[in-house]
Amino acid sequence: MNPQAIAVLQEQLSAALSDPPDEVRRLFHGRGRRWPGLEQITVDWLQGIVLVSLFREPEEGELAALKEMLAALTDSATWRDSGAQRLLLQHRYLLESTTEFLFGGEIDECVVSEDGLRFKLDLGRKQNSGLFLDMRYGRQWVREQAQGRRVLNLFAYTCGFSVAAIAGGAEHVVNLDMAKAALTRGRENHRLNGHEMERVSFLGHELFKSWGKVKRSGPYDMVIIDPPSFQKGSFALTRDYRKILRKLPELLSEQGIVLACVNDPAIGPDFLIEAMAEEVPSLKFQQRLENPPEFADIDPDSGLKALVFTL
Repeated sequence: MNPQAIAVLQEQLSAALSDPPDEVRRLFHGRGRRWPGLEQITVDWLQGIVLVSLFREPEEGELAALKEMLAALTDSATWRDSGAQRLLLQHRYLLESTTEFLFGGEIDECVVSEDGLRFKLDLGRKQNSGLFLDMRYGRQWVREQAQGRRVLNLFAYTCGFSVAAIAGGAEHVVNLDMAKAALTRGRENHRLNGHEMERVSFLGHELFKSWGKVKRSGPYDMVIIDPPSFQKGSFALTRDYRKILRKLPELLSEQGIVLACVNDPAIGPDFLIEAMAEEVPSLKFQQRLENPPEFADIDPDSGLKALVFTL
């Protein structure tokens, strides 16, 4: 992160803030490796809040220079005209993901919108805010496909897919995640959007110990699998993903559809395509969903992989 790279970042942010998005969006995706020296920086627009995230510890001089540039940005006419009110710097490389409030006060509550749906975020307290912005097209796809379907949302986190599915007319959604606090936020997200809560179920369990509970609410017309790459003590992608795929014939209805996702840069789409062909040959690969343009990567296989399979 040399002075030239920081100047490029300033230029990119000034351009983005000159015409800020109406809804929540990524403004700068250094992790796509298209900007030398900025590979470990991302910047998100949270509708008046600018969140800068560092994924690698910078040198002391680099951090000082970055903060100096950000201070100059908040003092610019572009910043004032954008309507931005706060600037946060998150140190994601730290165990606590410490967040500094560089401009504006701390935030009690943050609600953002995406495609007209509302989501509550956690800022300054957790590593992840509560909404993965690169999955925007995935949520759109679920919303478009959900009409009249029974949906199983595995590794549901804060239930972004579930909110999209109910908005799209899903008959019922079952959300499963071992993090009960995340599911609590999922309930709040549904309520934010005025959804009928009797159409949504929440299972706060570890997946591999809960197949019986999951099956009792089936069969499902749509199954969404969006796991972490690694979850200590419960899930390792390369070891455990196949265990989920083997269960799909017991979970799906005759016209079932599956959205299976991987977000590990080191694992390409062939991992899922080949594993599905071996474990559930009746499910045929149909398409890989595009990623939002703001998440462009020099290697498309390093970005999010969201793959559709049908019976």
